[in-house]
Amino acid sequence: MVRAALDVAARARYDRDVRRARQAPASAGGLVLIALAAVSWGTSGSVMTVLAERAAASPLLVGVARLWIAAIFLLLATSVIARSFAIAEGDRWRCLAMGACMAAYQAAYFTAVTLGGIAVVALVAICSAPLMIGALAPWLLGERLTPRVRGALLLGVLGTALLVASPSGALDLSRRFLGGVLLAFVAGLAYALYVLAAKAALRRSAPLPTTALTFTIGAFLLTPALFWTDEPLTQWALGWPWLLYLGGVATAGAYAIYTVGLRRVPASVAGVTTLLEPLTATILGVALFGERLGPAGAVGALLLVTALGLLLADRG
Repeated sequence: MVRAALDVAARARYDRDVRRARQAPASAGGLVLIALAAVSWGTSGSVMTVLAERAAASPLLVGVARLWIAAIFLLLATSVIARSFAIAEGDRWRCLAMGACMAAYQAAYFTAVTLGGIAVVALVAICSAPLMIGALAPWLLGERLTPRVRGALLLGVLGTALLVASPSGALDLSRRFLGGVLLAFVAGLAYALYVLAAKAALRRSAPLPTTALTFTIGAFLLTPALFWTDEPLTQWALGWPWLLYLGGVATAGAYAIYTVGLRRVPASVAGVTTLLEPLTATILGVALFGERLGPAGAVGALLLVTALGLLLADRG
C-alpha cells in the first residue's frame, strides 16, 4: 500500500510538471537559440542563388544534399557529444514522422518555387506554418496561447507578408501557379507538423539524437528525388563548398540549436520567432544582391521586430 501511494504521488508530481511545462513562459535562452537558427536559415536563399548561378544546381539536388550533409554532421556530433543514440520508445514513431515531414517540406517547397515563383511561395509557406502551429498546438500539445503570443503571431505574419509579397506583380490564376500555391501550403503544413512532433518528442528524448535520427530518415526518403535531376554529380562538383555550408551550418547546426531551444519554449512561440528567417533573407538580399526593400518592406521589418519584442515580454 505504501508503494502504491508513492506511485500515485509520483504520478501526480509528473502530471503537475507536465501541466506547468505546457503553460510555462518562453525562456530567453530558448528564444535566442531559435532566433539564431532562424537567422541561419535566412542565409539559405542567398546560398541557393549562388548555387544556381555558379553550379546550375537544381532545387531538388540542393534539398537532398543538405539533408544528407546535415545527417552526417548530426550523427557525428551525437556520437561525440551525446554518445548515445537512444530514443524513448514512444518517440521513435515521432522521429519517423518528423523525417517524413522534413523530406516532404524540401520536395514540396522547392517544387512549388518552380511553379509559383519565389515570392508568392515563400509568402504562403512561411506565413502559413506559424498559423498552423498556433492553431494545432493547443489541441495536440495542450499549450496555452497568451494574448501577447496571439498578438506577436498576427504582427509576425503581417510583417512577413509585407517583406515577401510583390504587389507590383500581376495576379496569375493559371493551373501551374495554383499548383505551386497548393504545394506551398503543403510545405507549411509539413513544417508545422515537424515542429509539433519535435516538441512532443523532446519531453522525453534528448535533442541531438532526435535531430540526427530525424534528418537521417528524411535524407533516405528524399534521395529518390535525384532521379528527377540532371547530372547531380556535376552539380555537386561545382557547388560543394556552398552545399557543405548549407548542410553543415544552415541545416545541421541551425536545427541542432533550434531543437535545444524548442525544448524551452512553446511550439507556437517558436513558430513566430522563426519568422526572423525572411527578415534575414531580405536584409541579405538588399546588402548583397542590390534588392530594394521599399517602404512596405521597412514596415514589415518593424512589425517582425515588434513581434519578437512581445515574445520576450511574454516570458516573464
